[in-house]
Amino acid sequence: MSFAFIRALWSNFAAFVLVFALGSAALATDGAKEPATVNILAFGDSLTAGYGLGPGDGFTDQLEVWLNSNMKTDATIKVTNGGVSGDTTSGGRSRLDWSLAPFKDGKPDLVILGLGGNDGLRGIDPAVTRDNMDAMVKTLTDRDIPVLLLGMLAPPNLGPDYAAIFDSIYKDLSVKYGVELYPFFLDGVAAIPELNQPDGIHPTKEGVTIIVSKVGPVVQAYLTSLDSE
Repeated sequence: MSFAFIRALWSNFAAFVLVFALGSAALATDGAKEPATVNILAFGDSLTAGYGLGPGDGFTDQLEVWLNSNMKTDATIKVTNGGVSGDTTSGGRSRLDWSLAPFKDGKPDLVILGLGGNDGLRGIDPAVTRDNMDAMVKTLTDRDIPVLLLGMLAPPNLGPDYAAIFDSIYKDLSVKYGVELYPFFLDGVAAIPELNQPDGIHPTKEGVTIIVSKVGPVVQAYLTSLDSE
């Protein structure tokens, strides 16, 4: 047997091993699919943004941890913070499109919409608030993006007439567009001094934990219902 023949035989064997190894690696890669991610956009004002709180203590951070700990799914839940401190419904309406743009096809799996608190604090005409909220919900539902509305209540100092008009906005929109409603974002925390920062408006870390303990199960149930459709 010649040396040239042996060398050719060995070269062919080495090539076979390389092709086999590459093919096996490709199969392994195809079989190990990346875990799914559920993308949630929390779109709101300072209550969403986590005003006055450290990293990990705000609404979106705590909600993400809660959902990943409690959802019975292999998917990873990602909650994007789309809160801007001081934002009114007019401000939210103007930035909604570019806030959706980073998501694939401009469609997160869920938008948690929590605006209106600053409208109430500034005594903005509820008709303006309603028009802005209606436009945002319509934009989202027209794009087949599920929506969870976080309702707000008017400050008591503005009187019962203002409150009656303002407070009805969220329920009316929930019915009109068939979207989920959590009636009051600050339920269980509002007007409780030890759960709020010195301004009496923004919750502490402990206050946010209570909010998430109430909102989290609603988000969980809603995501589960969407997944079963």
